[in-house]
Amino acid sequence: MSRIGQKPIPVPEKVKVAIQGRAVTVEGPKGSLSWTPRPEVSVAYDPAAHVITVSRKNDERLPRQLHGTTRTLIANMIEGCLNGYRRELEVHGVGYGVQVRGSQLLLNVGFANPRTFEIPAGVQVEVQAAQARGGGEPARFSVAGPDKHAVGEFAARVRKARPPEPYKGKGVRYAGEYVRRKVGKAFAGTGTV
Repeated sequence: MSRIGQKPIPVPEKVKVAIQGRAVTVEGPKGSLSWTPRPEVSVAYDPAAHVITVSRKNDERLPRQLHGTTRTLIANMIEGCLNGYRRELEVHGVGYGVQVRGSQLLLNVGFANPRTFEIPAGVQVEVQAAQARGGGEPARFSVAGPDKHAVGEFAARVRKARPPEPYKGKGVRYAGEYVRRKVGKAFAGTGTV
């Protein structure tokens, strides 16, 4: 029994919901999202009570698995269209930097050429500090948008370009992410061979 799937989803005043066939469309101040759930679950909207309910067709294994997932995905759509989602990232390393050029994100992270990422539709990138400085001051930027999946996936792809390394801590990391540091090799000795 999916306890999460049983909970009704409250719809705030600023958000409009439309269900056509199986497709669920949510519009709000931050944008509009549309998604079609699997046929094993059904979605119903009560405009008088401002509530969405998700129910499954039967108690077989797959519908039980999809019940809570569908409810959570629709709740995330409503939250994203109302408030949006945001991931803050930091680029640590002297000389490392980030810039937005048109619909591309350019990342200078120690390679011969900058790493280029095409910014997906519906995702905004904002640069707070373009260049990392000495003294541990990183370059900072944020990825934002109404679609939680698109924001998280783009932030993860950017982080994967140069994940933080454990010796000096250089690389791209999420703001507040703990990077486990290691001690480098000690000087082997002073004797000659």
